[in-house]
Amino acid sequence: MSDKLLDIQDIFVNIDSKQVLKNLSLQVGKGETHVLMGPNGAGKSTLGNTIMGNPVYSLEKGKIFFDGQDITDLSTDKRAKLGMFLSFQNPLEVPGISVETFIRSSLQQLTGEHVKLFQFQKTLKANMELLNMDSLYASRDINVGFSGGERKKAEILQLLMLNPKLAILDETDSGLDVDAVRTVSKGIQEYQKKQDGALLIITHSTRILESLHVDYTHVIVKGKIVKTGDGSLVDEINKNGFEKIIAECGEKTEQDK
Repeated sequence: MSDKLLDIQDIFVNIDSKQVLKNLSLQVGKGETHVLMGPNGAGKSTLGNTIMGNPVYSLEKGKIFFDGQDITDLSTDKRAKLGMFLSFQNPLEVPGISVETFIRSSLQQLTGEHVKLFQFQKTLKANMELLNMDSLYASRDINVGFSGGERKKAEILQLLMLNPKLAILDETDSGLDVDAVRTVSKGIQEYQKKQDGALLIITHSTRILESLHVDYTHVIVKGKIVKTGDGSLVDEINKNGFEKIIAECGEKTEQDK
């Protein structure tokens, strides 16, 4: 089996007939942490949703492989069952389903096995404590009445409980105060310790990355990855912004218009 967990090959993606991603390729190995950054409207969230199979995003050309399997035409639920996870910028409220019930049901769907209640609740409690979440949130309807910070913590709680092979975190740190960012980052660190799972962190800010090991950083501009580096590229972006990188690839992106 290939060490490539995710292999995106030359994809072109449209939204409402408008091309958003073009000739984009990306490989993520098992156990690796990749960061995707870029200006507003560059296509970062589009890429995350395309990987997860959101039908709003039309894959016009190219292939996506996950753990050696061609998933280009698979539905979102089937991708999830293979071990893919996507957190949302703005997690939605789900009235009528508690956090605990949702996570337990999801685990049963993923594994096809009965989830033992005692062990499940013990693990759930431990992860909630790690995230500084009040245990009462387990019995509350998903995100109903949650603050922005609690919604993001609930997303990371799902990540820790479901333990996917690949986690795509889309702007998980947006709208969070400094303390909440640290707590969420702590949860992501815990996920990194558990297995050889991989992370694709989509972010504008770099606060969430401060305590995380980053293997690769990618900059996306106008729907294309124009630069890839290691964790030090994050520091370069913090210092100079995206202007220098955009200027360096300017002629190339002009040809793509």
